[in-house]
Parts: sequence; structure tokens; C-alpha cells
Amino acid sequence: MSEDKFDAIIVGGGLAGSVAGYILAKAGLEVVVIERGNYSGAKNMTGGRLYSHSLERIIPNFAEVAPVERKVTKERISLMTDQSATTVDYSSNKLGVKGKDSYVVLRGKFDRWLAEEAENQGAMFVYGICVDDLIIEDGKVNGVLAAGEEMRANAVILADGVNSLLAQKIGFKKELDAHEVAVGAKEVIRLDEKTICNRFNVKENEGLAWLFAGSCSGGNIGGGFLYTNKDSISLGIVATLGDIGKSEKSIPELLEDFKKHPVIQPLIAGGELEEYSAHLVPEGGYSTIPTLYKDGVLVVGDAANLVINIGYMVRGMDLAIESGKLAAETILKAKERNDFSQASLAHYQQELENSFVMKDLKHYKKFPTFMQNYRIFNEYPQMLDEIMEKMFMVDGSEPEKILSKAMKPAKKVGLLTILKDGYKGVKAL
Repeated sequence: MSEDKFDAIIVGGGLAGSVAGYILAKAGLEVVVIERGNYSGAKNMTGGRLYSHSLERIIPNFAEVAPVERKVTKERISLMTDQSATTVDYSSNKLGVKGKDSYVVLRGKFDRWLAEEAENQGAMFVYGICVDDLIIEDGKVNGVLAAGEEMRANAVILADGVNSLLAQKIGFKKELDAHEVAVGAKEVIRLDEKTICNRFNVKENEGLAWLFAGSCSGGNIGGGFLYTNKDSISLGIVATLGDIGKSEKSIPELLEDFKKHPVIQPLIAGGELEEYSAHLVPEGGYSTIPTLYKDGVLVVGDAANLVINIGYMVRGMDLAIESGKLAAETILKAKERNDFSQASLAHYQQELENSFVMKDLKHYKKFPTFMQNYRIFNEYPQMLDEIMEKMFMVDGSEPEKILSKAMKPAKKVGLLTILKDGYKGVKAL
């Protein structure tokens, strides 16, 4: 490397950026990561669940040393009305099997740890600086402009999040449609460790991941989430931008209503608000993936819209980690050839296509469209509530067959409509 040129510049110190920096520095390349926050994770607020498989292959046994909160051993999914919730609960030690396990994390802590791991390998991190533009010469990205200074590199990795202005500037991605991006708001509510274990019936270091749909998002496209940390609860709401403008309530108001719901309120009683944050989340899936490479530049993580939301499961961290890894490995091969052209960096796209990242995104590519069905957030939670009420309420009236109890609420939605929606849902999965 010449004195004024890096092998790689990474814009963004989140999971994808730090993993790319870790791998490149470990291989001996000169790499700098530029993060606009005061530290890695300062700007990140995702609900907080990390599926371990991708990072486990990069840093074996990472969970033994990383600041993870709890291993997820309980899954819950609820359809909510204003006063009730119909919930599916799955508890199993199978969820904790190594390589198939997942962890609740607080990104401020976890991302900082991962950045430090990259620094220990020799990556340089620069904090509190915003990258204003890319240096483009003869059609090739040769570096960045940051804080009024030029920084040059053989390759630049854009890991600057869902609203990647740099990727938009070079024509890689368009501004996302309002129904392709959501805004999430989250509170971290402090509770002592013993209280969390008792309230959620979990053991020490084991935890719960709980997703909600229905009234929590005001009946609009979106949902709620609850994750148990060691001594706090991560509780939040996500709603698409397309629905926020026509909603009667703002995101903060929906979050307050969520906290007061009869199911949620007892779980956070006595808790102390520790943190409040908001963040944009890509929701469009496979169809919204932008151009991912060109001469001298690659796009990874949320900047590449690599997020999967299939209602009962939301994934982004494991995809971001894998994309950062594959981008770094592509640059290592380009370094060997001393060729950072578009043709050389096409290896990144090829490896993504062969990885779980694109295979999973393709598999679920129809689901974002299916989730634009407002019955999922209105009629179906109400239907299930009425069925459960008829099943469990006893008032001395004449008994009724179970099928009859179920059919009356179902007919309000329409049996044919239910069949059609069920078929579309199965097909989308």
C-alpha cells in the first residue's frame, strides 16, 4: 500500500462493515472503517435477535466472549386486538443447539465488541465522521470524501444502512417506496434479572423472542416485538412508512398504546425506561435488492436491503454478516489479481447467489406482497379472539359444538376469503 491509499475503505461500522474489516485486516490488508456514530452500534437499534450461524463460521464460539444477552429458547407469536391476544408458544432446548441457535443482543454493546475484534486484527476505525461523497474517476470508485478530506482506496464497501445516500448517488439504488421501508421505534426497559426469569418463565441466560401483529400497529402493516435481555426488555413497534401518513396515531403513540395493552402492561410493570431509539428498516425483500457492485465498490447489509420479514421471523443480522464476509473475500481475490474492476468484483454477486443470503431471499420473495393484506392485522386477530372467547367462556348458556363456535366468526371474514388468503400465505412461504 502506498502512504495515501488503503486497500479498502468501509463506510459504516455495523455488523456487515465490522465483519468485512475483520476479515480484510486478518488477511493483512490495510483497511479503514468510517463510522458516523461515536462508536460502532451507536446508531443501531434493531429489535435485537442474532441468528448465530454466519458469525459462528467467522469467529468460532463467539457467544462465549461476546456481550450477548440471552440465548433464545422460547418463541411466541401473537395476533392482538385492543384487549386480547391469541398466542402460539414454542419452548424447546432444540432452539439452543449450536449452529442453529440465536441470541438476543443490544446492538450498542454487541457492535462495539465486534468492532474491537476487527481492530485487534489491525483494522483502523474512525468515528464521528460522515462520508459526504465517493471519489469517482473514469467510472471507477477510488475512495471517499469525508470531513473535507480525500481518502483513497482500491475498493470501497458501502455498509451505511438502509438509507444509503452514497448508493443512491452512484445510481445503485432508488429511494425506497413508502411500502418498501418501515420505521421502528424501541424502548429498552430495565428490570432486574430475577424478575425477567420469573415473568417469562426462563432460566438464567435463556430468553424469549415474541412477535406481534394486529392492533399493536393500529391495524396497519407492521407489528410489535419483545425480547428479553439480561436485565432489561427490548419492546418496540414497526410500521411501514406508507401507512404512517394515513394512520390516526403516530409511531410514539402506537408504542405507548402497546405498553398499556393488557398483555404487555404486567410484563413491564415496575420497569425503568433506559433507552429510546428509532430506525428505518428495509421491508421489500428480494425485489428491492439494488445493484451490488461496480468498478471499485460493493454494497452490503441493510444498504443492499438484505432483510427477510416473514411475519413469524425477522432476519437481517445474519444476512448482513454473511454479505460483509463475502464482500471481504471478493476484495482479497481482487487484491491477488490486482484487479478491482466490475468484472473482478462480480465474484461478490456470484458468491451471494450461492449462499443462504440470496437463496433465502428468493425463497420468500412473494411474502412482502402477501403481508400487504390488511386482514392479517384487522379481521383475523378479531376472528381468533371471538373463537377463543366462545371456546373458553362459560356462562351457563346452551352448549354449542366446537365447529359451530369457530364457523360463526369465520363467516364474518368469509370462508372463501380465508381459504384464498391461506393458500396465498402457504404459497408465499
